[in-house]
Amino acid sequence: MSQSNLERWHQHIQNPTATSLDELLHDDVVFTSPVVHTPQKGKAITTAYLSAAGGVLGGDTFRYVREFDCGSRAVLEFELEADGIHINGVDLIEWDEDGKITDFKVMLRPLKAINLVHAQMKAMLEKMAAKQA
Repeated sequence: MSQSNLERWHQHIQNPTATSLDELLHDDVVFTSPVVHTPQKGKAITTAYLSAAGGVLGGDTFRYVREFDCGSRAVLEFELEADGIHINGVDLIEWDEDGKITDFKVMLRPLKAINLVHAQMKAMLEKMAAKQA
């Protein structure tokens, strides 16, 4: 029996590998960030953002607290603590008929959390870009 879309996402979150994100994302995936004004299009930029987010948000306190699995769409509410700030957010994920993620949107609250994540994501993305240069 094959895994559901959401099960494959959770498997990636629990054990990210060098190829797991690449296998999950559609080439034309659209990523919408809470801190970038326009949707980001394509696998490369989405991989960069999700990898950086994993580095920033994926600590010991990150956990999904509520899920709505609709097969080809899911809403996942998460919580974590970072620098003394309680962060609450939502991942909205959509998959195509082949199980590839075609749309990924992240929303965060409160404003202090958005500002903190923005600064940390910027630093993480700059560090990743420097390694590639």
